[in-house]
Amino acid sequence: MSTRFAFRSMAGGFACLASLATLSSPARAADSAPIYLDQGADWDAAARSEYYTQDQGSRVIPLAWLAALEQPDGTPFLADNLARYGYLPNPSNGNRLPVGFSIAGEKGAEVVGMTCSACHTRQIEVGGKDYRIDGGPAFSDAYNFFADIDSAAGRVLASEDKFKAFAAKVLPAAASDPTALAALRKSLEAWHLRYHTLMAGALPKQPWGPTRLDAVGMIFNRIIGLDIGPPPSYLIPENIKVAKAPVRYPFLWNAPKQDRTQWSGFLNNGNDTLSVPRNLGQVYGTFGEFHPVKDSRWWNLLRYDYLTHNSANFAGLNKLESLVKRIGPPKWAWPYDADLAAKGKEIYNRSTADGGCADCHGIRPGQVQFPNVQTWATPLQDVGTDATQYEILAWKAKTGVLEGAAIPHLRKPLAETDYALSVLAVSVLGAIIQDRILPSPDPKESMADIVKKLRELPSLGGLDGAFRVFQDLVALGTGLENAAPRYEARVMEGVWAAAPYLHNGSVPTLAELLEPPAKRVASFKIGPAYDTEKVGLAVEQSKLDYTLNTTDCSDIRSGNSRCGHDYGTWLKPEEKKALLEYLKIL
Repeated sequence: MSTRFAFRSMAGGFACLASLATLSSPARAADSAPIYLDQGADWDAAARSEYYTQDQGSRVIPLAWLAALEQPDGTPFLADNLARYGYLPNPSNGNRLPVGFSIAGEKGAEVVGMTCSACHTRQIEVGGKDYRIDGGPAFSDAYNFFADIDSAAGRVLASEDKFKAFAAKVLPAAASDPTALAALRKSLEAWHLRYHTLMAGALPKQPWGPTRLDAVGMIFNRIIGLDIGPPPSYLIPENIKVAKAPVRYPFLWNAPKQDRTQWSGFLNNGNDTLSVPRNLGQVYGTFGEFHPVKDSRWWNLLRYDYLTHNSANFAGLNKLESLVKRIGPPKWAWPYDADLAAKGKEIYNRSTADGGCADCHGIRPGQVQFPNVQTWATPLQDVGTDATQYEILAWKAKTGVLEGAAIPHLRKPLAETDYALSVLAVSVLGAIIQDRILPSPDPKESMADIVKKLRELPSLGGLDGAFRVFQDLVALGTGLENAAPRYEARVMEGVWAAAPYLHNGSVPTLAELLEPPAKRVASFKIGPAYDTEKVGLAVEQSKLDYTLNTTDCSDIRSGNSRCGHDYGTWLKPEEKKALLEYLKIL
């Protein structure tokens, strides 16, 4: 489906989710091509190019505005192609935009969005060389990127001179036209009101740091804070809460095969039907425009219009999902000890009680999804790690325009105050149902006919799976305040390329993860320099000037606790060494 409405300056944006962390040394030149690791025969240059730029419906800011913004010292905001935030150069993308940034809209009215590769493309440094890992957790600093856009736009609005300079770049042919200038200011003010309200309320005082963000918190804040209030701003500022549960960007290879997804595993997963609500929710969170309105048309059993004001690019999402399926786990590119790795494999396959990993992280059949799609099992377990995300999942909020909204035959309507998770579920499934069937109803069909048609729709392979997602969300949204903080235990192919570790990225290397929590380092630098012996982040980093400070087991609700997952910590030193050697080639 093509984007259903163009970017409106009154509507604002939100992105794949910055001004404390900056590059401490110049970024490598854009023409310094990285070495692309082997990620399977199905992953090639053409697929990579699409993955880097495919629009999914995110609408952050008009391109002309972003190009006209400046850093505090007057340098153009796009001067280094956003490399200071850890984003990677993309020579095939014009407009000075890096990997993961998309362009939508007609020429002269282009809008910048973000796509999944912004957060899921990794580049590491080993022996003075750069290695690219597609689908790996990025070293990007979303916190400071978001915050700096907010500050840059605020400076323009606070100074008449800066606004005139901004207008001269955005409207070179009409920079002296009072009417055009007034319209531009009004549009920028309306956009900044929404964007600043989100950032001021959601960004915590302590930055998330590179390679991390509170994705769930930002998605919730976007929906409940910016999308369902009264027009023209659509704001409900009091709904916005501090997004204080950062997680490390997950790796994407094999992600479509899991039977559960999200770090806390609250979404059913594993077939093309289930990928749609998963990806659509992500679009809403990454500055997709979305404003549902009540709809009294007789055939709309939803009683809401979820699509007229919705920028989601369903065709683009389907394309991205097909591309992600092609990304294989990266193959280790450096020497290793094959005999030692063989011993490590034996340890890996031991029971959990004996220090092994396969009980939780091995490949075994998961739930069979419609139509007969075999998945991989993704156990959900409480292993004593940071529990803050479960506070986020328990958020409640005013439902605004969606009060009374429901997906028929599934649950009671949304209350005046309800779980943010339920608001998201209604918003996601309502749009999917409307997109797939309701735009062209047969006037002779009854409500019962439409419901039956929904459940049997061939183009989706049936919507029962999507309904099951909603039921999962509803079940999760009852008693989350006391829920055990369970997180997914994924298959660990390519895990060597995913440091830092634990769901919140609080442990820098796999070697450190095999130490008891009390002995793990309390702080470490984050950046692309890699340690191939300890398998993870090198102690010294030259690119990103950021140190993550973590907490111990006395504070597992800090968002940064390094506690938990003490499996294998009692292994002998030679056993740990062997296990690490195997994890390099898994």
